[in-house]
Amino acid sequence: MTMKELRYRPLSVFLKEQFGEKIFKITIYAGFGCPTREGEGAGCSFCNQGSLEPKEYGVELSVTEQLDMGAAKIKKRHNADKFIAYFQINTNTYGKIEELRALYKEAVAHPLVVGLAVSTRPDCLSGEVFELLAEIKKDKQSKTGCRLVWLELGLQSANDATLRRINRGHTAADFEEAALVARDYGIDICAHIVMGLPGDEVADMLETVRFVSSLGVWGIKFHQLMVLKDTALEGPYREGLVEVLSLDEYAEIVVESLELLPPDLVVHRLSGDAPKAFVVAPDWGVNKFIIKDRIEEFLAQRDTRQGAFWRR
Repeated sequence: MTMKELRYRPLSVFLKEQFGEKIFKITIYAGFGCPTREGEGAGCSFCNQGSLEPKEYGVELSVTEQLDMGAAKIKKRHNADKFIAYFQINTNTYGKIEELRALYKEAVAHPLVVGLAVSTRPDCLSGEVFELLAEIKKDKQSKTGCRLVWLELGLQSANDATLRRINRGHTAADFEEAALVARDYGIDICAHIVMGLPGDEVADMLETVRFVSSLGVWGIKFHQLMVLKDTALEGPYREGLVEVLSLDEYAEIVVESLELLPPDLVVHRLSGDAPKAFVVAPDWGVNKFIIKDRIEEFLAQRDTRQGAFWRR
């Protein structure tokens, strides 16, 4: 499928429009924790922190060292020289503002970094964090006129009963409030949602997409429910109490979801992934290229595209 035939708006296209070349993200592990794992907290039922941690380096390296290593590896493979610093693992606003300031500022000071992405939860944001991100965005734009700062904000589902079931620790209203405050500060939001969570029917999943669309977010990431080793979901799955979607079921839901999105909303991912060693199910979930191909195949078969059924 050529770029002109794409029936959705991927992040790669957006970045190419902004910078005129391919831009890659470098994952940064800053050592943050997560409020749902504090004390005796079990965390979200689907989460295994180890599945997210970079293989090549750990938190013992500075932000600059991690960026240097990541840039060298990607440059060798893709001949790229511009990057997004991506604070990905755990809740990357879960710290004192002085700590956040030092880490974020170190990242954007790197000569090869042209943008900042910060992954977090809607209940771990404050006015100070928004002010810091707005300050960084203003500083970067004043230098080049084409710098990006965004928050990757986990929602997972707009169904509060589902959020309680997976021990998420926040509500859909918390996400809505965070998204609206971010908009006031001029900070873009990329919403994360998971398809196939226990208790969510297809109607619930599509309602989550409508909810996200109604908030005017800038981007979205789709993930399939993956049962990972050593998570709260593993036991119930092995006992037959939790089911996962088939590849075709997932692809059909994503196609219907794309139809409900604004046509200009940026699609950061069509599916999630995890190292094969961590994955219990589904077996198709370890190959993002197969998933992408099936989704694009269904879009073409239906002659449909992102925004086909979107209504303001």
